[in-house]
Amino acid sequence: MKSRILAIAIALSPLALAGCATSGPGYAGSGTGYGSSQTTCYDCGTVTRIEQGAGSRAPNATGAVVGAVIGGLAARELADNRTDSEGRKNTATVAGAAAGGVIGNAIQNRAGTGYNIFVRMRDGREIVVSQDDLNGIREGSTVRIVNNRATLR
Repeated sequence: MKSRILAIAIALSPLALAGCATSGPGYAGSGTGYGSSQTTCYDCGTVTRIEQGAGSRAPNATGAVVGAVIGGLAARELADNRTDSEGRKNTATVAGAAAGGVIGNAIQNRAGTGYNIFVRMRDGREIVVSQDDLNGIREGSTVRIVNNRATLR
């Protein structure tokens, strides 16, 4: 029994000692590899510019169009309940659409500031990430791009 345990221990000792080696490439403390501060980060870069006021990522006319449709439908519904005149219903629909368009455009212009963050990646590419918050990111910050969002590194 003791000789069997001793034989297994001797057979496994090279594997146990190999796990303790830390001076080879790719190990922490060697200056390269995963545990090092010099690790190559393929999704990292430096912020070169930040543009404020990018707004929402919806096209510019979206707020006005949606507002016009909703305003027109609401005005038509109100006019249906209040008058029998087709001319007045049409006038109310047009007025509601115009008011809804103005209101929808104003809402879209005030919704979310938005930022375009320009990042020079370590491999030389320049990419632009659009997001609604900076979370401490400034020009010159080192960031990591994950799921099309920049985060401080």
